[in-house]
Amino acid sequence: MNISDSDWKSKLTEKEYRVLREKGTEPPFSGKYNLHFNNGVYLCKGCNEVLFDATSKFESGCGWPSFDSEIKKGKIKEVLDKSLGMLRVEIVCANCNSHLGHVFNDGPTATGLRYCVNSISLNFKEK
Repeated sequence: MNISDSDWKSKLTEKEYRVLREKGTEPPFSGKYNLHFNNGVYLCKGCNEVLFDATSKFESGCGWPSFDSEIKKGKIKEVLDKSLGMLRVEIVCANCNSHLGHVFNDGPTATGLRYCVNSISLNFKEK
């Protein structure tokens, strides 16, 4: 998906652009989907690609929405992140390369994963 920087700026709010395109983050416990547990699917704010099912969401206490798996393999791309003097794995939408957050190997479910996602990077579609 090839969208110009000016098109992204016209499509997204300033805060959305900072997170999705400049790899920013929203403050912990501030996002609208942090404690949101309705039945449905979470989509990429950048392109509306379905990324997570609500059944994979759990309360991690970290301050951001957390999921233990993507809805289908290949929907999320992992990128090595060496910023901030640490080694992490960034997650981006595989369709439009929008920054979502990071994935960690400390999840409490059988997958052992915690996809820690910015609410501002997501839309929600109720089932």
